[in-house]
Amino acid sequence: MSAALDTPTVTRLARDEWRAREAAHEARADALTAEHRERAARGEMHPVWDFLFTYYSYKPAVLRRWHPGAGVELADAAGEPRAGWRWYVAGSAPGSLAVDRAGFAAEKGSLARLIEIMLRRTAERPGRFGCFGLHEWAMVYRQREHRHPVPLRLGQDGTDAVVDAHELRCTHYDAFRFFAPDAAPLNHHAPTRDTQPVLDQPGCLHAGMDVYKWAVKLGPLVPGEVLLDTFELARDIRRLDMEAAPYDLSSWGFAPVRIETPEGKAEYVRRQREFAERGNALRRRILEAWDPAAA
Repeated sequence: MSAALDTPTVTRLARDEWRAREAAHEARADALTAEHRERAARGEMHPVWDFLFTYYSYKPAVLRRWHPGAGVELADAAGEPRAGWRWYVAGSAPGSLAVDRAGFAAEKGSLARLIEIMLRRTAERPGRFGCFGLHEWAMVYRQREHRHPVPLRLGQDGTDAVVDAHELRCTHYDAFRFFAPDAAPLNHHAPTRDTQPVLDQPGCLHAGMDVYKWAVKLGPLVPGEVLLDTFELARDIRRLDMEAAPYDLSSWGFAPVRIETPEGKAEYVRRQREFAERGNALRRRILEAWDPAAA
């Protein structure tokens, strides 16, 4: 086990302090995932919330594992199970552990550079707020079979009419790639994986949810508290994403945001702007805690 570099930026946490933060984190993570874990134990599926654990294929155990983040040293931690976790090295004080920021950068340099680009550039761009969540409508446009086993609120013809009456302005590749064949040519953009660093912008709901994905991929470099904040953001965005979708989710307790009306559009944009602010704040928190230039 190589020793972590002792730099002026290192924060040292006493054992009682980091154990208390770890316990609080575990309790918060358990509360956030309790309903999903209970449903999974019963073999039940949910058309809204399962997305957070299937599309983002991270198990509740990933959320439950607390990390202090880069540049933090944990006193008297060498005898703990985390001593065997990946990306931990001996700290400068006997018996302490620190996150191996340099080792992570050496092995996952390409991924780290991509994540920094996605976080920094997305936060620097102005948000776009004229899409009205029509990506979900475009996914079922002129389709007789749908990804979600719930009925369409306006029926197929009514759903198609909403798409025909609007402009599609989706900028996010991982939404666009699910567009129905007849909807894709109607979009103002043709996003690809290669153009994602150029097109992602903070007003996009899916780019906001992806902050959670980037935080997970950075592993122990991101403080656990920040990770759970990104999950909560993804959860809240997912609610709006499906409330504004064409599906009738009333039997699941979700009231629609009727984006086909002026009132629905206004509500969508108001909440979209709030999520853009939260997403950018979290992007900055991740970059500040991680400090990729220090690796």
